[in-house]
Amino acid sequence: MPARHAATLPDGGAEDYDRLAPAVWNPVSNAVVAAADVLVGERVLDVFAGTGAGTIPAAQLTGPDGHVDAVDRSSAMLDLAEAKAEALGLGNVAFHRADPAAWTDTPYDAVVSCYGVFLLDDMDAGMDRIVRLLRPGGRVALSAWDDGALEPFGEILLETLRTSGGGLASTGHPAAPVFVENCRRLASPDRLTEWLRARGLTDVSVEEFGLTVPLDPDLAWSLALGSGYRGLLPDEPDALQDIRGAFVERLGGTLVLNADSLIAVGSSR
Repeated sequence: MPARHAATLPDGGAEDYDRLAPAVWNPVSNAVVAAADVLVGERVLDVFAGTGAGTIPAAQLTGPDGHVDAVDRSSAMLDLAEAKAEALGLGNVAFHRADPAAWTDTPYDAVVSCYGVFLLDDMDAGMDRIVRLLRPGGRVALSAWDDGALEPFGEILLETLRTSGGGLASTGHPAAPVFVENCRRLASPDRLTEWLRARGLTDVSVEEFGLTVPLDPDLAWSLALGSGYRGLLPDEPDALQDIRGAFVERLGGTLVLNADSLIAVGSSR
């Protein structure tokens, strides 16, 4: 059974996901939007917009004469993003609860995606379809995890699930979520460059974005609940609490998360 990202769950994960925004999502998303070189008056698509880390700066750059479509599977995440846009007086954003791979509006001057492309059910076919939404010469900018990112957090959580009742061994989940395998496919400048060129993009460039984030046990658990790992956790509250206790014990205090990322940009033909 494929792991469910928080974005695929009805309401779970949104607030936990957003707790990581100041330390991770916001600085990386600002770099993604800067790489997209969004200009005043342009139309922008934010793929897997989440709680608006890329949507907000894109809307600020394109201005009142431009437009941003923020697309995500999670109503709860989009509600948080919309509240942020309203607080900033941004009236040039539309929020859509939809599968980004099925989005059909066109054309766009730029597509941005902050840690989103590896959530596509079929990453290659889904991205091929998204690229076709661009006008000729339009830009795609995205972030992906670099090699070694999300560790040691990911292995600690997976080992906790393997050795705890109600975890991987009893649920029949795979050893690692599908999104982790997708992340690994893109986890180097060379791999990401090759993948984007295979999508038909030109002038591809990839920059490394070094980032480490201290996580206390509560914030580390929020990362578990607000990321793709959420789909491997049990839904039953008591079982979930047991997993949390075992995870925190194995964590042994504050963890320094490797959040090294890649910022990529390419142009459509």
